[in-house]
Amino acid sequence: MIVKLLWAFVGSLLVTTVTGVFLVPYLRKKKAGQSIREDGPVWHMGKSGTPTMGGIMFITGIVFALVTGGIEEAAAGDWRHFIIFGFSIIFALIGFLDDYEKLKKKQNLGLTALQKFALQLAAAIVLILLLRLEGHLTTRVYIPFTAASFDLPDWLYFIFAAFVIVGTVNAVNITDGIDGLAAGVSLPVAICFAAIAAAWGYSSVGLFGAALAGGLAGFLIFNFYPAKIFMGDTGSLFLGGAICATAFALNMPLLLVPLGIVYIVETLSDIIQVTYFKLSHGKRVFKMAPLHHHLEMSGWGERRIFTVFTAISACFAILTFFGVWQRPGV
Repeated sequence: MIVKLLWAFVGSLLVTTVTGVFLVPYLRKKKAGQSIREDGPVWHMGKSGTPTMGGIMFITGIVFALVTGGIEEAAAGDWRHFIIFGFSIIFALIGFLDDYEKLKKKQNLGLTALQKFALQLAAAIVLILLLRLEGHLTTRVYIPFTAASFDLPDWLYFIFAAFVIVGTVNAVNITDGIDGLAAGVSLPVAICFAAIAAAWGYSSVGLFGAALAGGLAGFLIFNFYPAKIFMGDTGSLFLGGAICATAFALNMPLLLVPLGIVYIVETLSDIIQVTYFKLSHGKRVFKMAPLHHHLEMSGWGERRIFTVFTAISACFAILTFFGVWQRPGV
């Protein structure tokens, strides 16, 4: 199994990298450049025109890894890796529509919040139904680092799952605010998923985790500061979908709490800022939200933010793995 995981990682990395070599100049030629938020840090305006929709790169790498390495699992009746991928692609398509609208309008405004929410909620329901029908998901919720678990009624589990999925996807999207950040933070998460799946003998889920890690590593070659390409909503929504779908495929959605600590903090900083701004009639807690922008405004460079946030994510990924790896898959 280790050999298959290594193949998924390396194969995805190589194909992502090769795709990037051709995709970046193609998108530049097509003038598929990102419009920068006008209310963001002023120095970000220099990034205007950087090609977006770079998520296509690691999506291509993952497809290659799954098709060349995951057929045996599918033939044996385990389709979880393809279910995760299919779910993630639905979110990528939502992101693509958003990116396309932004490019068409030449501004950082795509689909409306209501349109995004409706599409994401529909996709969440489809994922839960598929995993339930395939027998890979129960309504028992396991609490990481403990032997405790509890059952939820079907209707309540669906509400819980939809909230977790939509929340996770948008939290990853919020984290994608400076060069390399979302990919860097998510790389340890993907590796952790692959390691947990391998420890539990979940070959198909492990393959997807390894392929995702390889794709992100390859993408960082082009996305690390100064970025030659952005993943866009095409990539960030795919990434959010992949992360939450993998947690549900392991039947352990609460793994997202320790593993997604950076996403959670980033999202909370945004919620706190907006809430306090409204309640205080214009006052702010942070210089700018989410947190990575506050740190930028406080003098932190993008490389420093990337390094610190990725290191935090890696530490929590290690903690999560050693907290759950001996527990049998449920």
